[in-house]
Amino acid sequence: MQNSSKISIAQRFDGYQPSKTVLVWACFITVIATIVVGFNWGGWVTGGSSRASAVTAGDMARGELASAICVQRFNAAPDAAAKRAELKAIPDSYRKRQFVEAGGWAAMPGQISADSRVAESCSTALSV
Repeated sequence: MQNSSKISIAQRFDGYQPSKTVLVWACFITVIATIVVGFNWGGWVTGGSSRASAVTAGDMARGELASAICVQRFNAAPDAAAKRAELKAIPDSYRKRQFVEAGGWAAMPGQISADSRVAESCSTALSV
């Protein structure tokens, strides 16, 4: 009796024979824990959210590029200083956007009409 109480942890570990049920459950719990940790803290994403994120990033980059082109076209105009003073005198952001649209600076090459989002970001950049 005293011998059995003196068995070390290493000896108990060596003598342990788990059943197949215990092994299957251990694998299942490990897989679930890995998935939970990966998606919550590991930065894993699904294909759908990855595509949505890429589309959003592409739209933002396209808008920033179009705004930069608008600002460059505005600054390249011969009367840019007078137009900038006129733009800064307008108090309303909606009217500033209309001013940029009417000037034709927000219409990208190959387009007939200006995009309102480009005109708004362009007028914001020019007002600073």
